[in-house]
Amino acid sequence: MRKFQQIRERLKKENLDGFLFSSRASVEYLSGFRSTNAYCIATRDGSYLLTDSRYYHRALEELKGWNVVKIEKDTLKFIKGFVKDLGLKKVGYEKDRVSCHFKERLRAKSISWVGYEGFLKDLRAIKDKDEIERMRKGVELSDRIYLNLLEFLRPGLTELEVRAFLVHEFLKGGALGESFPAIVACGPASAIPHWETSTNRLEHGKPLLIDMGLVWEGYCTDFTRTIFLGKADEEFKRVYTVVRDAHLFALEEVKVGKRIGDVDRKAREYIQDKGFGDYFTHSTGHGVGVEIHEFPRVYKDGPDAEVPIEEGMVFTIEPGIYLPGKFGVRLENMVLVEGGSGKPLSSVSLDLVEL
Repeated sequence: MRKFQQIRERLKKENLDGFLFSSRASVEYLSGFRSTNAYCIATRDGSYLLTDSRYYHRALEELKGWNVVKIEKDTLKFIKGFVKDLGLKKVGYEKDRVSCHFKERLRAKSISWVGYEGFLKDLRAIKDKDEIERMRKGVELSDRIYLNLLEFLRPGLTELEVRAFLVHEFLKGGALGESFPAIVACGPASAIPHWETSTNRLEHGKPLLIDMGLVWEGYCTDFTRTIFLGKADEEFKRVYTVVRDAHLFALEEVKVGKRIGDVDRKAREYIQDKGFGDYFTHSTGHGVGVEIHEFPRVYKDGPDAEVPIEEGMVFTIEPGIYLPGKFGVRLENMVLVEGGSGKPLSSVSLDLVEL
């Protein structure tokens, strides 16, 4: 199993006897098991899933090849006792994913706890065939729902009614739900990158930004299009074209061996050259997997800027231009690095849609 083989290699490298994974994302990534109270412990020769009585019997049924352990009474006290019983002396934990109270409760004379940030980030950044297939299927469903949405849209609907349509279609299609609360932003609201979907009504003659995602078999999708309800004016068309071209230039930059920051730089410099640099206010993208925002962040000045692009990475490309009080345009696809270059997972065109 690729994941645990690499984890065990890391344990040896760090001179750890084991590692406690406590975040829901890490537990789901390693085991595929969804629970509000579950923990994974990886040792140099075993893997354990700890959960309480609410989930224990389901875990036994679903997790083949795992040692499933039922948590009794006080969770953290039980974990410390279990680690001690395994004979583990030096154990890593996710210090960036736990509270101060959690850290304090872990303390034990017989155990040396070592905190790590992003222990799994490099492993999670490279998707295997199974992960890629799940993400492909999720995007295929997302594409179908978006095309159905175009038939559903009409002036007078509220933004929340549009979101409700999406959620209903996600669940009907077999998804586990939204990967984040869908952003439905009409008119000037589209100029706010993370607008909170409201009771505002869709208006003819206005742009409409749709940023949506679903969870398919534990993996997230992320997709954005900006359409126009009616006939678009020349100013909107100009901005739309700049964003579309910036997206395509960034996609061309996705090559194995190049740096993540190069992708952002390509889109940002093009938008700057077209006179809209002050209105592109976020990074060009981010990794996607069991969480909607993962390593690496696609940004030229960020901590991940020098990260080399590798085969199997999946991240978004989503440049945007936001003109306050007027409108915004964002176009987003998830991109898989395959065969040495970036391939959009979505088959939906980037061309302007006027309804």
